[in-house]
Amino acid sequence: MALLKSSQEIEILKTGGKILSEILKLVVEKAKAGVTTEELDELAEKLILEKGGEPSFKGYGGNGPVYPATLCTSINEQVVHGIPGSTILKGGDILSLDIGMRYPKKNGLFTDMAITVAIGKIGKIEKKLIKVTRKALEVWLNKIKPGVDLNDIAKQVQEYVESNGFSVIRELAGHGVGHAVHEPPMIPNYYSPNGEFILKEGMVLALEPMVSAGDYHIKTLADGWTVVTVDKSVCAHFEHTVAVTKNGCEVLTK
Repeated sequence: MALLKSSQEIEILKTGGKILSEILKLVVEKAKAGVTTEELDELAEKLILEKGGEPSFKGYGGNGPVYPATLCTSINEQVVHGIPGSTILKGGDILSLDIGMRYPKKNGLFTDMAITVAIGKIGKIEKKLIKVTRKALEVWLNKIKPGVDLNDIAKQVQEYVESNGFSVIRELAGHGVGHAVHEPPMIPNYYSPNGEFILKEGMVLALEPMVSAGDYHIKTLADGWTVVTVDKSVCAHFEHTVAVTKNGCEVLTK
């Protein structure tokens, strides 16, 4: 897989990313108390197929169980990869929605994005957590440009999150994207010794801070997918797919 995408490929990714963003907005509008996560998943898949795309998470997997849904619906202490089902959303929950699409369906390219939303009225800690995680993503967006070391930005993201009393999830990271759902490089949201990676124009990255209100240690549940905090602290997750441009970066999923 080529780490650098052509201008034509970036235009395709931009088109797909715009469609994906519009789809996620419609899913967010439906995410209210009394709605099941399965209903959100059904809507997301319907909209992706109607637009000529293909869900990139459904059927994804390696040696373990394949992911069975279009959306990842992670609630409260669930960090990522929560599987949609009969769970009914209730007031006070925070819900992370992660969605990916291949567009066009035949020989298309992949974009990926995530957002965390409040279900009804939420507490002060949850409000602050969502705000800080969203701003952690903005740190990435404001610092990305050719010649910059990803590790230097990750350090700034970590420092920002920890200065607000929260923890960066360590065992999960952002990644390259475009020709596949996941491509090199891995992009942690914390400083890694010997983790230098210099950005070049034409790289396409999925930047995704995942932040815990408590400790950063995680575990995977028996379903093989749902990742939760060990201490059951609530988490938030934001993500955009971006292209590294001559002077900075362009958000493709907006």
